Amino acid sequence: MLIKDLAVERRKKMRFPINRELRYKVLEGETIVEFGSGTTLDMASGGIAFHTSGRLRPGSFIELSVSWPVLLEDSCAMRFIVFGRVVRSTDRETACTVDKYEFRTQGKVHQMAPVRNDCMLQRWADTIRKESLKAASA
Repeated sequence: MLIKDLAVERRKKMRFPINRELRYKVLEGETIVEFGSGTTLDMASGGIAFHTSGRLRPGSFIELSVSWPVLLEDSCAMRFIVFGRVVRSTDRETACTVDKYEFRTQGKVHQMAPVRNDCMLQRWADTIRKESLKAASA
């Protein structure tokens, strides 16, 4: 790698190229406005880049559910759940922050659950909005 290449890189965290299946939900206001699936391009502790079939609105709250490559106790599939914000998006690629995350076990058979508005994404976004209002009024 050339020294000039280092100067161009703006990310503070090292990104790891990893290709995993994911599902996402996008929240705007109080409503899930979009959901879909894609694959990860790369991951870091501060963000994830992934393929999408369309453009997502920057600034929107997003929840990702990423298939995890390692089994829990060598037998149970896991999902990496990420809550963040869309930072950039094109017709084929989106990047988001990793503001909160957790691991969940995954059932043996994947079933697409109906999109609900009373989801963890909604509760997390409400908490972030309240914290922003407190900070603005202080």
